[in-house]
Amino acid sequence: MDNLQKVFAEKLLKIKAIKLQPNDPFTWASGWKSPFYCDNRKTLSYPDLRSFVKLELAHAVLEHFSEATAVAGVATGAIAQGALVADELNLPFCYVRSKPKDHGMGNLIEGTLPEGSKVVVVEDLISTGGSSLKAVAALRQAGFDVVGMVASYTYGFPIAQKAFEDAKVKLVTLTDYEHVVEKAEETGYIKAEDIATLHEWRKDPANWKK
Repeated sequence: MDNLQKVFAEKLLKIKAIKLQPNDPFTWASGWKSPFYCDNRKTLSYPDLRSFVKLELAHAVLEHFSEATAVAGVATGAIAQGALVADELNLPFCYVRSKPKDHGMGNLIEGTLPEGSKVVVVEDLISTGGSSLKAVAALRQAGFDVVGMVASYTYGFPIAQKAFEDAKVKLVTLTDYEHVVEKAEETGYIKAEDIATLHEWRKDPANWKK
């Protein structure tokens, strides 16, 4: 697993799905300032990498959540990845919106799963965990048994770890913050002195200021 995390971290850095700018922070949609930016949707543009992500997420499901009988993707970033995984595993698929559709049937969950399905949720990115666990709550409220979640990447924020523990959701990811930073330093993407800045940010991202 450790080798997979390093390999995938390198692949994400190579296509610039992950960008590190300790001295020129990004502004997230939440308003947080961050030296770190991740957009795993870029993996969909590269056939070999798209297949790699599909197969590794599917392997993670088989290894950790073999009891799953259906797959759900979290809108919008993980709809495509979730569908790819469901296709690989030959399982039913649905996706969960961030809020109910404001027209038509007003659906929050798009798609039809068999009653009593044991659902594994697919996510592309875990930051605070809020939107991911909102999808879990929607599936549970609809009567499904959520057996766990697989994701491409997690920042590993303490707030997210606690949220997943409180929600009793097991999370398995292909790579994480530690492996990305390690690989970024190893390849010369960032300097050793920048790592302290990244670590300081991750401790309290909501209040971090450069």
